[in-house]
Amino acid sequence: MFRIKRKPNNSANGKINDDGTLIKLRNVVKVFETPAGRFTALNGIDLDIGAGEFVSIIGKSGSGKTTLINMLTGIDHPTKGEIHIGGTAVHHLNEGQIATWRGTHMGVVFQFFQLLPTLTALENVRLPMDFCNIYTPAERNERAMQLLELVGIGEHAHQLPNHLAGGQQQRAAIARALANDPPIIATDEPTGNLDSRAAESVMQLFQDLVAQGKTILMVTHDEDLARRAPRTIVLHDGEIVNEYVARALPTLSHELLLKATRQLEPHTFAPHELIITQDAEPDKFFIITSGEAKVYLIEPGEYEVFMDTIHEGQYFGEMALIHGGRRSASVRAGSTPVEAVALSQQVFHDLIGQSEETRAEIERVAIERRQALTEARKSI
Repeated sequence: MFRIKRKPNNSANGKINDDGTLIKLRNVVKVFETPAGRFTALNGIDLDIGAGEFVSIIGKSGSGKTTLINMLTGIDHPTKGEIHIGGTAVHHLNEGQIATWRGTHMGVVFQFFQLLPTLTALENVRLPMDFCNIYTPAERNERAMQLLELVGIGEHAHQLPNHLAGGQQQRAAIARALANDPPIIATDEPTGNLDSRAAESVMQLFQDLVAQGKTILMVTHDEDLARRAPRTIVLHDGEIVNEYVARALPTLSHELLLKATRQLEPHTFAPHELIITQDAEPDKFFIITSGEAKVYLIEPGEYEVFMDTIHEGQYFGEMALIHGGRRSASVRAGSTPVEAVALSQQVFHDLIGQSEETRAEIERVAIERRQALTEARKSI
């Protein structure tokens, strides 16, 4: 792992919003006027990102990925809504203010590198420091050289970009993004023009940066690459798919994930409150978004036999919906409140009816759980 020498008391680091988030978007809408009419690229985006997160933003072409990253970096303005980053209301800043803010708060890494062709790698990395004047002139060359060495291309510091391989150019672009020690690095398809070996090297750099406390926002269309980040945000038709639905039902298409998101029913359950009752008619499919729930068998005499714990991001309630009949067990909230989202029986069947892969996976889980209940009953 490489480590960056930081400027003491750099004011760009450590700031958060009043609610403890680093990045907060509320009802962000972006509409473009085109010859064919108005096009809504983002539609009501709500998003919270904490300091030190590595977040991938994924979606098909036209889903709104690049528009979202342009909102986050201040490259473009929302038509409506609020963007708060590190305590700053970015949506209120004018062009000059945004340029100054971006220079110290946000490092941007582009798909096509965007290195100035007439400047050496060292000069490209030094350029943001010259603009923002955070470091003294004597410190800038030293820091630029240090950053190039830390990303593994120090020996190429005095070469022009067209003398560097694609992976080396991307490393230089990452070094440039780090020049003023911003807390956030935003990348748009950072490995799109790299071979697999160079792409792996860049991903390792990002993971090292996150380990040091940087926040990484990575736009990609590559689902395998997106899974390398601990958190993935799925965009479809300018809307964000519910992250818990995407995690619980990863085999659904983006279109079906958004359809599910639009029909979710939020629920909150008090500690130990019953969520579903054994022998009841099935009506909902649940995904836990906060807390944990406990599964019990209700035996004659009305005593409960603990069976399993269902954690955040996991689902339950699928057995009776898939196989018919009544609920096979009871589920109640644990010792703390539980938040969950639910799909109605009709919506659940509609979704799995359109995805054989999802139906097969849910059936597999349902069969395993039913077998576990059967074995447990035998041993009671």
